[in-house]
Amino acid sequence: MNRIVAIAVLVVGLLLLGAGVLKILPGAAGGGGALAFLGCVMLGLSFVPRTAAGADDAPPMSEGEKISSVFYEPARVFQELRVRPYWGTAFLIIALSVAVYQFAYTQRIGAETIALAAIDKTIEGGFIPADRAAEIRERAATDARLPFAKASGAINGVVGVFVIMAILAGLYMLGVLVSGARIKFWQAFSVAVYAGLPVIVLQNLISLLLLYLKSPDDIDPIKGQRGLARADLGVLFNPAEHPYLFVLGSSFGLFTLYGLWLTATGLRNSGEKVSSGTAWAISLGLWALGLLLGLGAAALFPTFIA
Repeated sequence: MNRIVAIAVLVVGLLLLGAGVLKILPGAAGGGGALAFLGCVMLGLSFVPRTAAGADDAPPMSEGEKISSVFYEPARVFQELRVRPYWGTAFLIIALSVAVYQFAYTQRIGAETIALAAIDKTIEGGFIPADRAAEIRERAATDARLPFAKASGAINGVVGVFVIMAILAGLYMLGVLVSGARIKFWQAFSVAVYAGLPVIVLQNLISLLLLYLKSPDDIDPIKGQRGLARADLGVLFNPAEHPYLFVLGSSFGLFTLYGLWLTATGLRNSGEKVSSGTAWAISLGLWALGLLLGLGAAALFPTFIA
């Protein structure tokens, strides 16, 4: 992690945060705060040394070759990442796909519509007192109309993806070390990025196409933010009537299976002495953890699932 880049992101985030708070750039505070947080995370990670996990006499793969090969020859890409764990270009492509979809989604559905839908779900769930509902709805609508609100949503999406990948990298490394094998942090982070690249990019591209093929009235303002490309068993259940079955079914799909396979392939080839069974156990274990968190969210926030 380049420390200069981390400091630059932190400074830009603080400037946007200050400009938003002072109303110089209305609506920029949210995105600025997210960028400042990202800068802090990146600065902390910059102290983690980048070291190769072993020697390799093969010539290094180009960035373009790694990006294309991960779709059809992922094992070779992850073997390259074990020796040279460079993930910057791949993450930039992920960030671009996330930012473009989030910005287009906000433009198509309407920032005010999305904000009010979230507030209405919060009111419905009883998290906002009825006597303050009108005031909070008006404030949310006003904030959503601010000039930089759309950009802030896109920034928040990118920051969220980076933080999740950093957490996954830590969990991957922990799982591998517990098994008695070895993997270093940046190798694990590279697995998170490159295993996520095909899934995230394909989902966002398909979602972007569906966004303009479907009528905005047929798109749920809240759920649609997570993507419109559905290839899972969740489509068989009505989330309002069967929230737990909906969450459970949504965890079984083509994109999920593809991501699990890429993760297991990455761990097996990027770590040292990582068996296929260990790689799949870690991948499936974290999938199960995500499922439990989803079921917990359905229990705590049923209105958002419905």
